[in-house]
Amino acid sequence: MPYHETEPQPMRILLVEDDDGDAVLVAELFADTDAPVELHRARTVDEALSALDVDCVLLDLELPDAAGTTALARVLRSPAAPAVVVLTGLAGTGMGLRAVAAGAQDYLVKGEVDAPLLLRAVRYAIQRRKAEVQERELYRAQVRDYETNRLERALLPTPLVGDGALEVLVGYRAGRDGLLGGDFYDVVERADGSVAAVVGDVAGHGPDEAALGATLRTAWRTSVLADLPSAKVLDVVEQILSAERGRPEIFATLVMVVVAPDRRSLDLFLCGHPAPFLLGVPTVPLPSDHAGRALGIPVLGGWQSQRVELGESWRVILFTDGMLETTVLDSDERLGEEGLARLMADQVAAEGRGRHRAGAGGPTIVDRLMEAVSQRHGGNLVDDTALVVLGWGGGTG
Repeated sequence: MPYHETEPQPMRILLVEDDDGDAVLVAELFADTDAPVELHRARTVDEALSALDVDCVLLDLELPDAAGTTALARVLRSPAAPAVVVLTGLAGTGMGLRAVAAGAQDYLVKGEVDAPLLLRAVRYAIQRRKAEVQERELYRAQVRDYETNRLERALLPTPLVGDGALEVLVGYRAGRDGLLGGDFYDVVERADGSVAAVVGDVAGHGPDEAALGATLRTAWRTSVLADLPSAKVLDVVEQILSAERGRPEIFATLVMVVVAPDRRSLDLFLCGHPAPFLLGVPTVPLPSDHAGRALGIPVLGGWQSQRVELGESWRVILFTDGMLETTVLDSDERLGEEGLARLMADQVAAEGRGRHRAGAGGPTIVDRLMEAVSQRHGGNLVDDTALVVLGWGGGTG
């Protein structure tokens, strides 16, 4: 296949110059270079501001509507400001250096410029500007990564449980955009041996909701470690929600369980949130007779616990509604409670059949459940999802 050299793209130059003689001189200098150049002209800064879709601006510092670095500042304030090379007729005054210090890529003194110098200055200025933009974007990406990591540490903590006999598994998967949302989880063992676990979901998506979810998770852990009564823990979390949310309509749903020290029962608190499931074959939801309102909803009524007897061997899973509300393949049908329960039962059965072949470090039941739901959906889930599995006695319910 023959090689065809690509024609170089012309440099788009905007000359901001009110003097016709100087404008003609600049045009002749570019013509002498034989370089591909599209030269446009503006006579004032106001006129230039509407024509900044170029690679470089050649900016005179003595214009009818602005002079000196004031003219430069007006151009640089544009969000899409290109490279700028200032033109000054004031040699030896330091004006050119002041312009570079103010943000210009270079400066040229009128009457001391020839064609090669003009072309080199413009080309270097364009490359410097590209490097500056790339450096700025890199810095912004680093800041975003730092903020994401900070939110991950706050939203996705390490469970604080000393009882090695209690199975504790957690998982989180971001939605399709890969960004953290307002889902959060935590597990903490109390001084009396009971173990509290929470899964919550701040309404909405985005960095503000993620930050609020991190704040609520921290408030929950702090309250639990302070040994507050369970109902009081929810009161504190709601107070923090009301104080920190950006809009009064923002609310959060939450499920909390407190497993008794003897591991044979738990107290269940439902705050506008789906009930946990008792994993097994079949998998069934825990009773929700005392379900309460979501946090941050301005209606009367608090939250009442429900005692759930578990027996000697059990597994309970807490999850956010991203698991229930995911659609099935390309249809509008949602997985729902029954579909999710069947899927979980299938995974428990498969785990039981393959347990003797499972190796250390392999995928956990949480990993497999998230993958199974994603496959049922036909790809990454739209909503972010948080899971907590607590188990005792090595059984599956």
